[in-house]
Amino acid sequence: MITIEETIDIAVPVRTVYDQWTQFKSFPRFMTMVKRVDQVKPNITTWVVGKGPVCREFEAEIVEQQPDSHVSWRSLGCTPSHEGQVTFRPTADGGGTTVEVRLDLRPRGAAGALAAVPWLTRRVVRAELKRFTEYIEGMGQAGGSWRETIRGGHVHARQAEPPRSRVAGWPVG
Repeated sequence: MITIEETIDIAVPVRTVYDQWTQFKSFPRFMTMVKRVDQVKPNITTWVVGKGPVCREFEAEIVEQQPDSHVSWRSLGCTPSHEGQVTFRPTADGGGTTVEVRLDLRPRGAAGALAAVPWLTRRVVRAELKRFTEYIEGMGQAGGSWRETIRGGHVHARQAEPPRSRVAGWPVG
């Protein structure tokens, strides 16, 4: 197994960075290796990745997702297989976001030949993170959000806010 870890600081608040990251369909706008992403179910996505005429398609399952904290996934039925996690936390000054990406790759067969070159994969991940940073810093706001929680591959709906009373608050008059 090969592990790739990359970290980048983004000059945008955590909520904004997290919200944009959960907009998987927008990834082709800023990631050169991502050609298409379809959200099949809240926890299942289909990816088409590659460079030039060399592309491959795979499904990924989101196994853990906590708003403003992290997203963890694993590929389904593909070679090379991988698992990953991206975490979001405030920067030391509190005005931005530190994004950490970890990929665990299991290269096998001819399709895994490129994944078996850690420095190349690391370079691609670093470049894609820089493009994401430029994209979200340039926009300044997320193009949408999905704020549900996923645990063990299952979506857990947000707790609904209690209804507000229509009675005026104290003191009245």
